[in-house]
Amino acid sequence: MSAATDAKDLSSDTTGVTADPPLGPGRMAALRGRIFGHAGFMIGAGVLLLIVLLALFAPLLAPHDPYAQNLMMRMKPPVFLGGTWEHPLGTDLLGRDFLSRLLYGARVSLLIGIVAALISGVIGTTMGVLAGYFDGRVDAVVTFLINCRLAMPVVLVALAIVAVFGGSLTVVVTVLGLLLWDRFAVVMRASTRQIRSREYVTAARAIGCSVPRIVLTEIMPNLFNNLIVVATLEMAHAILLEAALSFLGLGVQPPTPSWGLMVSEGKQMLLFNPWMITIPGIALFALVLAINLLGDGLRDVTAPENRN
Repeated sequence: MSAATDAKDLSSDTTGVTADPPLGPGRMAALRGRIFGHAGFMIGAGVLLLIVLLALFAPLLAPHDPYAQNLMMRMKPPVFLGGTWEHPLGTDLLGRDFLSRLLYGARVSLLIGIVAALISGVIGTTMGVLAGYFDGRVDAVVTFLINCRLAMPVVLVALAIVAVFGGSLTVVVTVLGLLLWDRFAVVMRASTRQIRSREYVTAARAIGCSVPRIVLTEIMPNLFNNLIVVATLEMAHAILLEAALSFLGLGVQPPTPSWGLMVSEGKQMLLFNPWMITIPGIALFALVLAINLLGDGLRDVTAPENRN
């Protein structure tokens, strides 16, 4: 048997480490048990699914136009504080229905979180994988860029950029996506450095696999769990940063519904109508908590040690 054949056989044996066997009845039952037995995953998935459904069906569920103003109905309390069912969560300073704006605001928060995490994930993962795999000068350049990024405070840089280019949904998403890639790069770099020395990667090199094929088929599948956790963290981080920018008046601009903007608009009535801040604040808390619980649960459920 030739050396090339031996290397090919070694590759087929070792690359099997990364490939999951077919999902038989036993493995499916074990997977369902891990999913439904993980309280954090179920709570996070349930709350996030509810918020996503409310955002998707906002036009059907919203009792009023979120942009319609009625100064005769301004600052009406929620129904649980003596209000009426015409406005279940009351109205804001301009008489706009609070429930309708809350439902449409979920769309803004989810859009910003998903798109910002996607942009930063592509940038950070690409840089981290390249640095971890090639090492040397590539690693030195990427490490320098990471250090430069970590030296810049995210909030101050975002405030400066938004102040220069103006606050809008597109600007906020782009700025957050370009500022939140550092955690992806650090985690992916460290994980890739560990994986590149594994037997299945060595076997793939021995049979002449190209670098893109090694990265895509041997390294990236093993980065999946870490990528999930970092993506959920950055998605929640982006949502909170958007709320902070909107609260300061430099994020999403009125009259676009935004939970951070709703908190900002209600801050002047904090002592008299605290529900105007409490309701969107609870919504932000629930969304961020659900995303983090879901990410941690997915990592635990899909961990390599639980796949067999």
